[in-house]
Amino acid sequence: MTSFACNAAEIEFLVVHPLFDEPEEKKDVDAAGAMKMTKSVKYSLMALRMYLIFMVGLVFYRVLSGM
Repeated sequence: MTSFACNAAEIEFLVVHPLFDEPEEKKDVDAAGAMKMTKSVKYSLMALRMYLIFMVGLVFYRVLSGM
């Protein structure tokens, strides 16, 4: 087990409240571009989309068949 000796008098931290801090620069969303996706990610997202469409279709079927 390693132990580190530290002198508390040497360490100083400046704490700034977020309300009094300077605003940070935001990222430009328009310049971000499209994300690169692998084939497995694309297939997974397409499968998820088809699953959700199928589930919504089942809900509509149950609602309409109950009338």
